[in-house]
Amino acid sequence: MNIENYIEAQYRELLSNSTTNAEFSELYAGVEHAKLREILATLHHDFISLFRMMNERLPTKDYEAHFWADPSRSLIKTIEITLGLYNALKNTKLAFEINEYYSGLIKKCRDFLSTSGGSTIPPHMDKIDLYYTIPLFTPNSIVTIDQPQTTRSFSLKQIGSGSYANVYKYWDTFYDKNFVLKRAKKDLTPKELERFRREFDEMKEFSSPYILEVYRYDEAKNEYIMEHMDYTLDSFIQKNNSSMATGLRKSIVNQILRAFEYIHSKDRLHRDISPKNILLKEYHDIHVVKITDFGLVKVPDSSLTTANTEFKGYFNDPSLVVEGFDTYNILHETYALTRIVYFVMTGKTNTDAIPNLKLREFVNKGLHPDKSMRFKTTTEMIQAFRTIS
Repeated sequence: MNIENYIEAQYRELLSNSTTNAEFSELYAGVEHAKLREILATLHHDFISLFRMMNERLPTKDYEAHFWADPSRSLIKTIEITLGLYNALKNTKLAFEINEYYSGLIKKCRDFLSTSGGSTIPPHMDKIDLYYTIPLFTPNSIVTIDQPQTTRSFSLKQIGSGSYANVYKYWDTFYDKNFVLKRAKKDLTPKELERFRREFDEMKEFSSPYILEVYRYDEAKNEYIMEHMDYTLDSFIQKNNSSMATGLRKSIVNQILRAFEYIHSKDRLHRDISPKNILLKEYHDIHVVKITDFGLVKVPDSSLTTANTEFKGYFNDPSLVVEGFDTYNILHETYALTRIVYFVMTGKTNTDAIPNLKLREFVNKGLHPDKSMRFKTTTEMIQAFRTIS
């Protein structure tokens, strides 16, 4: 299907029944496609106008009521255009979601609306809430933020994708800075969605300068906002490895180890340690490390930690493939952290030949095949790392 042609056809179809209306255009200011923006604002206006008329005809208790023929046909047409657009655009960059409350209303109305002779409104139908300041349609390419005295929409740019979620960034014109939006994928199972929500709750509960800040969870859309960082550890090392001073490398390692010392002090294990889940913010005088992606965090007595959890984290101990991810413990965590330390100090992942004797001793202990010989705490790792010059 040619999307541009389809939008044009719906635009003309809408104009054949009404005129475009700008009353709600501010709610859709973040929609970049001009005609789609007009269509959504006009559909919003038409729904409000028609549902206002329906409110005047609502039955009481066990009685039915008659809804006139012309508004019945207009509401049918408005619903058809809305659902047609929704289905046509849902796998494109112009995809949008219909407000949950109004989506339910649309389904209910389709059951009783008639194209001729008017429609019979069923008994016990509740008065419809008319949304004047809340969008009925939320494009997936924007985020809508409630801010002091107004609601603002901002365009999203996708910057990543994982097993459970897509990650976007946007520029907030009110705060004049970038933020990040993490949005759960639509096909998650209830258990996966629970894990996604728990990731937010865990990060919100942490209070450390080394943990990425999260700000708001949207229950209706299953998404949350967090602070924006400049690099993943992976991208920062790739860009700067040839010019990084030892002092900067050691500063990054110390921050990472302090972060995990804090995480472990809260009886949590991250379980997905990799250079992509460690972020950096570049200031004029310092680089600050923050840990993110707690989707696999191990919480004591959690029902979400099972033997069937997929092995993830390419810095993880390969023995977990055989032993099972449910056996993950602090000795697996220090294994992954050892690999991170070596990666930061050298920019390499291959540990076959390490010229620095103290670094070699550190790595050999952290990656020891006999788990009883490994670092048993992050504090022990911090103390051992101090001996590396």
